[in-house]
Amino acid sequence: MPELDSVPELVEPVMVAAFEGWNDAGEAASAVVEHLASVWDADELLSLEPDDYYDFQVSRPRVTVVDGEHQGLTWPSTTVSLARPAGGRSDVVLVSGSEPNMRWRGFAGDLLAVARELGVRRIVLLGALLADSPHTRPVPVTGVTSPGGLGRTLHLEPTTYDGPSGIVGAVHDVFAAAGLEVVSLWAAVPHYVAQPPCPKATLALLRRVEDVLDLTVPMGDLPEEARAWEHGVDELASEDDDIAGYVRSLEEAKDAADLPEATGEAIAREFERYLKRRRRN
Repeated sequence: MPELDSVPELVEPVMVAAFEGWNDAGEAASAVVEHLASVWDADELLSLEPDDYYDFQVSRPRVTVVDGEHQGLTWPSTTVSLARPAGGRSDVVLVSGSEPNMRWRGFAGDLLAVARELGVRRIVLLGALLADSPHTRPVPVTGVTSPGGLGRTLHLEPTTYDGPSGIVGAVHDVFAAAGLEVVSLWAAVPHYVAQPPCPKATLALLRRVEDVLDLTVPMGDLPEEARAWEHGVDELASEDDDIAGYVRSLEEAKDAADLPEATGEAIAREFERYLKRRRRN
């Protein structure tokens, strides 16, 4: 287990984690933790030992050379940082890094040990996947929770995914088995614009993180970057009739599937989220 030099006194800490790689389409999920660490001025607490979890022939260290002088290697790793949002009721423990190449259960167990040492009782795991989702519509964010009733309390749209898992699923399983509350949030990134970044998906995940943590996150330039990203994809699509037609077919399918959601209950949920954000501001 990694050791903390000193364990700070934390206030109802919540852990938020995202991992680069398979779980991170458009780098939308890892960008959330990066954004939170920046706006909340997070301090690094520790790094997990990279030799235990990474195959360096797959996840190679990066060398830095400046003016012909070797500056050292940066090894793939997972870092744990602490943020204390102004006005928040909870401290936030941020976890970021690359998806490990091996010993996933051991990795999740070490992360669980850190969470217990810090007094964490809930973890919010973030992921992004490629989907048949049009870039012109709101980015869908679905969730899975343990225990299951937590998802209904948080008004999460349940995920219907059933298939291979990444490290997000492994961490979810280990933390849930240990009795911690787990919330996994997944953003659907349009597969035809999979290259990073995807600020619109990052913004959608951040909005749901606000809801789960019940606090306001400074968004900075993200809303404008999301609008610029959508406008840029619009321009690219308009230059190719086949792509434009494909986007229209996705829009039609999305709009038809969303019709049942245009109910009083769905509108009430969105209005409740709006009011909560107004109160936090």
